Amino acid sequence: MNEKTSDESFETLDPKDWEKSRALMHQMVDDAFDYVSKVRDRKIWQDMPPETLESFTTSVPRQPNNAKAVYEDFVQHVLPYNMGNLHPRFWAWYMGNGTISGIMGDFWASVMNPNLGGGNHAAHKVEEQVINWMKEIIGFPETASGLLVSGGSMANFTGLAIARNAKCGYDIRKEGLRPEDSGKMRVYASSEIHSCNQKALELLGLGADSLQKIPVNADYTINLEALVTQIKKDWEIGLRPFCVIGTPGTVNTGAIDDLNRLADICEAEDLWFHLDGAIGAIAMLSPEVKSQLAGIERAHSVALDLHKWLHMPFESGCVLVKDQKMHKDTFSLIPEYLAKNTRGIASGDNWFSEYGLQLSRRFRALKVWMSLKEHGTERFGRMITRNVEQAHYLGTLIDSHENLELIAPIGLDIVCFRYNPGGLTLEALNVLNKEIKLQLEERAIALPGYTTLENSYCIRVAIANHRSTDEDFDELVKSVLELGKELH
Repeated sequence: MNEKTSDESFETLDPKDWEKSRALMHQMVDDAFDYVSKVRDRKIWQDMPPETLESFTTSVPRQPNNAKAVYEDFVQHVLPYNMGNLHPRFWAWYMGNGTISGIMGDFWASVMNPNLGGGNHAAHKVEEQVINWMKEIIGFPETASGLLVSGGSMANFTGLAIARNAKCGYDIRKEGLRPEDSGKMRVYASSEIHSCNQKALELLGLGADSLQKIPVNADYTINLEALVTQIKKDWEIGLRPFCVIGTPGTVNTGAIDDLNRLADICEAEDLWFHLDGAIGAIAMLSPEVKSQLAGIERAHSVALDLHKWLHMPFESGCVLVKDQKMHKDTFSLIPEYLAKNTRGIASGDNWFSEYGLQLSRRFRALKVWMSLKEHGTERFGRMITRNVEQAHYLGTLIDSHENLELIAPIGLDIVCFRYNPGGLTLEALNVLNKEIKLQLEERAIALPGYTTLENSYCIRVAIANHRSTDEDFDELVKSVLELGKELH
C-alpha cells in the first residue's frame, strides 16, 4: 500500500471515526422519524428569537468542528423554526407535506450522488421510468419526451422556450430574436396565470408585453370569447400569436380552464398549447377530478409540480413535451467533452442535459420512484379526492356562519373566504382579515394563505395536505370566528 495513503496524517473529508459518525447518523434518523411522526405535537410555526438570528451572522468557519456539535447547533437553531408545511394545518401557498419514502429517496440520492446530466447508469433509467409514468398519468404518447426539473417555474420556462422555438419560423438559436419579430410575438393566458410564466417570457427575450392576459369569467376561468377576439385582433394588426397557456387549476382559486375548447382554438389558429399544470394536473390520479381535466392530453407541453399534490420533498417538478425532436432541438448542445460513446459510461442516446438548461442535475427521480412504488397512484388519487372533499366541507362550514363568506367559487382544493361581521368598509374588512390571518400563524393555530380578489383580501386555504382531517377545518373556522370577534 502506498505509504502516503496509509498514513493517518493523510487528509480526506471522510470521518476519522466511522463508528462515531454511524452512531450520529442513526441518531439523526431516529430524530427525523420523531420529527415527522410527532408533527402535531409541535407549534406549526414560530418566530426566531434574537439568539437564533444572531447565530446566523457569524463568520465562515475556518477550522474543523465536531460533527455532533454541528448537529446540536442545527437542532437548537434550525429545526424548531421550520416553515411548517409538514403540519396538518398548513394550507399556505401551495405545498405538499413530503413522505417517508421521499425522505429515503432523497437520502439515497445524496449517498449515491450521481449527476443526471447523462451517462450509462441506473439513475438515468430511474428518471426515464418516472417520466414515462408521468406521461402515462397525463395521457401523453410513449413517443413524448420529458424532464424532471426543480419545480413549476422551470417546467413552464422549459415548455415556453420550446414553444417559442417551434413557432418563431426560423433558427432562433442561431440568429436570436430578429428585430422585426421583437415585440410582436404574443402569448395568451387568463389574468389568473401564475407570475412564473411572465418571468419566463421576460427571460426568453419576449418581454412582459408579449403576455396578453385575458379576462376571466365569474368562476375565474378564462373567457374564451375574449381570447378568440384578442387573437383575431392581434393577427389583424400584424402581431404574431404563437402560444396559449391553459391552467388546470389556477393558483388563486383552483379554477380549471376549459381545456378542450382551448385545444380547439390552438388547432384552429396553429398555436402551441401549453398547460401550467403545477396546481392541478396531477389530479388526473383522482377518478372524481379526472373528468374536469378533459383535454389535458391534447396539450403540446405540460408543466407539473410533484412537490405539491404528489407530496414529494422539494424540489420536484416535471415538464412533458409531445414533440421530442422539438424539445431536443431547443436545448441540445454537445461539445467534445460531452461526446457520447457507443460503449461504457458515456454511452446512451438521450442524455437529459440535451433537454434542459442544466448539465449538473440532482437525482430527483429516486424519491418519486420510491414513493410511487410504495404507495401506488390509487392511494395518491384518494388523497387528492379527500382534499377536494375537505375543501367543500370547509365551504359548508363557512356558509353555515353568518359572519363568514366565500369570496370565490371553490376550485379543486382551494377555498377563499373572509370574516365579515357587517357594517365595515372594504378597507376595514381587508385590514381585519389580514390581522386574523397573521394572528392564526403567530398563535400557531393554523397556516392558511392569502390573496386579493377584486380588491378583497381573502384568507386562502389551499388544501394539498395528506395529514389534514375534518377536525382541523372545524378548528380553523372556530378560531377565525373567535379572532374576528376579538379584533373587531
